Amino acid sequence: MSLLHLAWRNLVGRPLTTILNLLLLALGIGTISAMLLFSSQLEQRLQADASGIDLVVGAKGSPLQLILSSVYHADVPNGNIPLTEANKLRKNPMVAKAVPLALGDSYHGIRIVGTDPSYLDLYGAKVAQGRIWKTSMEVVVGADAAAATGLKLDQEFASSHGLAPGGDLHDDNPFQVVGILQKTGTVLDKLILTPVQSVWDTHEGSSTATTEDNDEEDAGKEITALLIKYRSPMAAAIMPRVINSQSSMQAAAPAMESARLWSLIGFGLDAYRANALVLIIAATLSVFVAFYNTLRERRYDLAVMRMLGAGRFSLLWVVLLEGLLLAGLAALVGLGLGHGLTEGLATWLGPAQSLGLTGHIWLHAEWLLIAGALGVGTLAAIIPAIAAYRTDVARTLTDS
Repeated sequence: MSLLHLAWRNLVGRPLTTILNLLLLALGIGTISAMLLFSSQLEQRLQADASGIDLVVGAKGSPLQLILSSVYHADVPNGNIPLTEANKLRKNPMVAKAVPLALGDSYHGIRIVGTDPSYLDLYGAKVAQGRIWKTSMEVVVGADAAAATGLKLDQEFASSHGLAPGGDLHDDNPFQVVGILQKTGTVLDKLILTPVQSVWDTHEGSSTATTEDNDEEDAGKEITALLIKYRSPMAAAIMPRVINSQSSMQAAAPAMESARLWSLIGFGLDAYRANALVLIIAATLSVFVAFYNTLRERRYDLAVMRMLGAGRFSLLWVVLLEGLLLAGLAALVGLGLGHGLTEGLATWLGPAQSLGLTGHIWLHAEWLLIAGALGVGTLAAIIPAIAAYRTDVARTLTDS
């Protein structure tokens, strides 16, 4: 009988203890696995959504709220800014690109964003079906938004007032779907995009105002925010201070506010990680106690094995293999739990509300997690294994 087979028989010979220890260790591993999957994908998504945006200009208020509402579309805006002021800012020589955003309506909880084609260019978005809008009240739908709402090409729909379901319907001026975007892995996937003019027409009736510079036509018009890309690094030191101190608008840097947001999220992840470590420590102690107690019960069997020719190292390896087998099984179960939990969370949130989460990926850090689990199994078994190595055959058989 091989040592591996013997170690396996020893584990299955005490099923309740083995299952309890396996579950304790698997829960700790699964918790850490889910945290790794969530944090890595969230960080990637935050970086992808803010890619190419150096500054966001909007109404005065909370800078973090401005970033959340205009970059990540995860909060309500502070308010609106005058189109005339926004257009003056767009002409600033330090601005390489300025993308307008106009928010206010939604469809089944999916945000309708008034903008221009440069917003698509910002994320390298391509049209999967149909075309880009040409006139007011035409929309292009993100991949996840189309999946969540069932919107198809040429379909008409009425938006509801506000950014949450349940608002008053604007059924007198319906939108028409003219395009559906390819999946980008960015915030565009969960949005419905349309010209800024559509937002004005929906709320104020037909108008000829545009986002181009025309003071007479733009008077009284508003947008929600401008997403700005600098022309030179010098702009980062000048523009935010000038905008915040010399205008009615507010400027916020996505990099700075995202770091602040990540620090807030990180506090919760630290608590989550601490809970997982407590579970793993408890599992390690439990495995150690179980192996040690079992070893005391098996002292006679080990002595007999020595008499039959088994070497000291064979006894040591049997106990170590038990710890490694238990840890390996716990790693497999734990990783399955972590990936399943992440996929379940993504399914529960729905494609349009999720952060692009998926459990169908593998992180390099999970190899370290497996190695750590095997290390825990070895650590829990090492003292009982040494005790087995030092078994005194004559004394054990005499005492028995």
